[in-house]
Amino acid sequence: MMSPVAECFVAFIFGSVAGLLMQRSRFCNTAALRDAIMFKTYRNTKAMLVAMMILTIGFTGFMSLGAGHPLQFDVGLNTFAGLFLFGIGMVFAGACTVSTWVKTGEGNLGALWALLFTFVGMFLFSLVWSASWWPPAPQTMTGQINAPALQLGFANAQTLGQKFGVPAIVFGLVQTVVLFGLYRAILKREHAQRLEHERHELEHARKKAEKAARKAARETAAKTTTAATEPATIN
Repeated sequence: MMSPVAECFVAFIFGSVAGLLMQRSRFCNTAALRDAIMFKTYRNTKAMLVAMMILTIGFTGFMSLGAGHPLQFDVGLNTFAGLFLFGIGMVFAGACTVSTWVKTGEGNLGALWALLFTFVGMFLFSLVWSASWWPPAPQTMTGQINAPALQLGFANAQTLGQKFGVPAIVFGLVQTVVLFGLYRAILKREHAQRLEHERHELEHARKKAEKAARKAARETAAKTTTAATEPATIN
């Protein structure tokens, strides 16, 4: 067992390395989806899928071994509503939470405001969730404001593994297969895009060569006509 100071030191080192990698790679979850949908570019999307596959196998593997303390989440309309509002906020902010942290560290004041209001929004939504008529989370939906259970990442529902008695790695492998299928689909799409781009390049080059040939032919014809109509010079 590590002391609290050692745990903080390890967390600081891990966080610093992760932050450096995020800053240098310009990784962004929002950009991963935005670029794929709007610009048909998939660099961030592929990186996100690879990260999700590694995380899925690692996380569910540790859970299956009985290591760690898995979080328990509520699943209900509140989840979808919260994710939807969060997505809108990230689109307005132009970045996901990860890249917002990175931009804040780089001194971006807009990202700093986005980060601050991310926490404000999470806090306010948790208050509404815990004190209003939302049905999920019976342990926390008491009708009373429950400060220790403001759902900043913790809740009460069982995981699928606990509910069905199936090792978490099974769900992890299924999810990884689905993610890998998406990754392969993106690779195929990128290959098709490259072929289409090469076809357009060849077509453009062909039209350019034909235009140059027609221009050369016209110039040759004009010179021939001019030579034929000019009177012969008598010395």
